[in-house]
Amino acid sequence: MRPRTAARVLGAALVSVLLSGCERVEAPDASLGVSWSIDFKQPRASVSSVGVGAADIGFEIVNDHIVIPAAALQVGRNEVEIEFLAGDGSLNRNREFLYTLFVPDRARFAFPCFDQPNLKARFNLTLEVPASWQAVANGRQIEHDVSGGRAVFAFAETKAISTYLFSFAAGDFQVVRGARGGREMRIYHRETDSTKVARNTSAIFDLHATALDWLEDYTGIPYPFEKFDFVLIPSFQYGGMEHPGAILYRASSLFLDESATQNAMLRRASLIAHETSHMWFGDLVTMDWFNDVWTKEVFANFMAAKIVNPSFPEVDHELRFLLAHYPAAYAVDRSEGANPIRQELDNLNEAGTLYGAIIYQKAPIVMRQLETLIGMERLREGLRQYLLEYQYRNAAWPDLIRILDSRTEGDLATWSRVWVEESRRPTVNVAPSIDAEGNFISLALKQSDPAGAGRVWSQQLHVMLARPADVRVLPVQLDAASAEITDVQGPAPDFILPNGMGVGYGLFELDTASLAYLLDNVSSLSGALTRGVVWLNLWDAVLEGRVRPERFVDVLGAALVSESDELLTQRLLGYLRACYWRYLPVPERNRRAPEIESLLWGLIAGAESASLKATYFNAFRSVAVSDDALGRLEGIWDGELTIEGLPLSERDYTRLAFELAVREVDSWESILDRQEARIENPDRAARFIFVRPALSADLAVRDRFFESLRDVANREHEPWVLEALGYLHHPLRAGAAEKHILPSLELLEEIQATGDIFFPKNWLDATLAGHSSESATRAVRGFLEDHPDLPARLRGKVLQSADGLFRAASILPN
Repeated sequence: MRPRTAARVLGAALVSVLLSGCERVEAPDASLGVSWSIDFKQPRASVSSVGVGAADIGFEIVNDHIVIPAAALQVGRNEVEIEFLAGDGSLNRNREFLYTLFVPDRARFAFPCFDQPNLKARFNLTLEVPASWQAVANGRQIEHDVSGGRAVFAFAETKAISTYLFSFAAGDFQVVRGARGGREMRIYHRETDSTKVARNTSAIFDLHATALDWLEDYTGIPYPFEKFDFVLIPSFQYGGMEHPGAILYRASSLFLDESATQNAMLRRASLIAHETSHMWFGDLVTMDWFNDVWTKEVFANFMAAKIVNPSFPEVDHELRFLLAHYPAAYAVDRSEGANPIRQELDNLNEAGTLYGAIIYQKAPIVMRQLETLIGMERLREGLRQYLLEYQYRNAAWPDLIRILDSRTEGDLATWSRVWVEESRRPTVNVAPSIDAEGNFISLALKQSDPAGAGRVWSQQLHVMLARPADVRVLPVQLDAASAEITDVQGPAPDFILPNGMGVGYGLFELDTASLAYLLDNVSSLSGALTRGVVWLNLWDAVLEGRVRPERFVDVLGAALVSESDELLTQRLLGYLRACYWRYLPVPERNRRAPEIESLLWGLIAGAESASLKATYFNAFRSVAVSDDALGRLEGIWDGELTIEGLPLSERDYTRLAFELAVREVDSWESILDRQEARIENPDRAARFIFVRPALSADLAVRDRFFESLRDVANREHEPWVLEALGYLHHPLRAGAAEKHILPSLELLEEIQATGDIFFPKNWLDATLAGHSSESATRAVRGFLEDHPDLPARLRGKVLQSADGLFRAASILPN
């Protein structure tokens, strides 16, 4: 297709793009002697002509910009028309569908534009596609004509949005229509399992409607765009992308299997609430520059936590917030590659490196602390003013701080400097003073800066003092290097928990007596939130070398038998898998395997809900290595063995086949052949075929597969690549895969340049997560030493992903 585009820009702020027409750019304040440049990352031959007014002009393409000479411009309004061949790099083409994904700066790969977030535009779009295809875009569909085997879709002009939010999708999609509260919504999808579609559709519409209603009430602003549709993309790069009027989702995140866990249902609700929140936070008001990309993400996650709560009354939502945010944020902040929430950004081509757990998980924690600091209602009033003042425009974090600072007596700018603009977390120690009779004299909390810079993180903590018949929670404002607590008379408690309510943020180092007590008694503590806080502290103690992994696994095993909260069970199983594969020596892992497998199999049988059964089964499948356990998995895959109350889907059977293959059971190749033949959905079949070479027992086949990833064309389907890399570097094959670590790291800058925003970090995680050896550590350290010019944020990503590897190499015996 050779599109001709017309964009109309008023004051370099209004751009409309019509991919089947022409592009006009209107600049009312152009000054004589000043040339214009329009972003377009395509060869010179892709531009047929550039006209200003009625005249064609000469032009140059310099550094991915169409340069319009000053001599062609006049003072006042200028109209520029460009005829060009659209670029294909950001159109995500598949055989039966395509979709755009322009974040953060990839619109310029497709068409000429001003590709930066603070130049918003109104877009017009017309698409010509095969007659059997559907098409969806930001704007409302105003025309659909079919003739001669082709269909033309025309869409209404959008509101003012940034180029990274402009989107369309077209392809062989099915459409499900629904309405809630008088608002029509449509789901575009490619799922072939009609039962799965029917089972999930109502929940998807309901969750979106709930989120919209809540946000309209909270912000006082009606939904700010004309329509509200969503497209479910197979193997989409992200969980979701907030294009106004046409949200894109990963299909498997919304169309859940019958065996979905409670956590999966919560994740779906949170994802929907997150993307819906972006309609206000990110789409209506957009960051001025991508150094503040976190502002849209923090509000989306922060609001999502509030929105989801009423839909799941049976869930402890304080615990949910703790487990959804703190572990991931801590994983980055404890690493050598920790980064601040707000980062400097010189060029948009590095914007993708800003994304990560600090933006998505730490920032909502900090926002909750801000809400506590200034009050819930003041925050809400400030956010309403912020949205109204900057609607359909752009704003920076200091703009919001200015609004909020005017509503409180505190110094928010100083508070923001440490929490938002600097990295890491404080280390908080408990220093009890006890007399000879075992009674408290006083208690001190001390915080220190792990970077040695003397920084102080001001926050309110809730210190829990627990005695057999007396649990006290004392609020403490820790806004200096130390804080004394004098109201602690009486016998010394069984344990002291400095972050008893789970609100504070830091490395909370338990005193020796408390650590010993909690290792022995964590499973008997009342209150799931308290247990959750303790488990986070104990895991930190494992990673800091204060608790041996073997001891921790024993404590986990005992706790799993009695744990009643499903969210906490999920977290414990995650810790179990991490210890099992990364922090236990191989002989110790093999010795313990039958016992752990037996424990999990018994928990599957005893679980009362399908959700819990699936939770335990997923863990059993992950750790199984003994002949007995593998025989059970093969029996389940083959249909000879069933688990009562646990329905399995096509995806479950595919995962089983993959896990059996990577363990090289005798019939692994036959299992893969038969599973491939079983798959009915064409998108899942294509993914299976792509991943399969990474599962081969033949090392040469696996090596050739890795070599194929050097070709950017073979990395186009990023979720497929990441799944394959995970199996290539599975702990059972880590020794053979170690030679691929250095080449993977050497590809990193190309991965960052050619991939989507999460791909570099995910590439690193998939490469390093299965390794724990000293030699793998040397490979990573050596790469960093040999590449001193590696961009700082990419270096940080390497150090973040390698943190578990570095710790494992120091914990495991040499």
